[in-house]
Amino acid sequence: MVLVLCICLLPFALNAKYPNAGKEFKWQYLFPMRKISKDPRTGRLTRHHILAVTFGKNIKNAVYKSAINKKISAHTFRHSYAAHLLQNGIDIRTISALLGHKNLQTTMVYTHIVHALNKDTVKSPLDF
Repeated sequence: MVLVLCICLLPFALNAKYPNAGKEFKWQYLFPMRKISKDPRTGRLTRHHILAVTFGKNIKNAVYKSAINKKISAHTFRHSYAAHLLQNGIDIRTISALLGHKNLQTTMVYTHIVHALNKDTVKSPLDF
């Protein structure tokens, strides 16, 4: 798979405020549509992001094909992201900010998950 960086068309206000933002990697679609369509604003042929419904169906199909017997959704990626950050020593307040949690207690749920994952691999600070 080759990752191609394209010019992403942003909403009008964002495009006016940040004229070069569409060329930055962070604005690129992680899951682009398979088909190319005509942009109504510019008339150019372009690729848009995949719809949330389609993304959910793709995950469901992949889980089915892989015979994973667990409930997995797009939200599972968010949980995995938070758990991996915590597992790698990222501060809980930083994780809370990254996830957009208003209350730190919401983020604290992940400490129980990481504690369970790390129960057999307690490390000394000298191991880092």
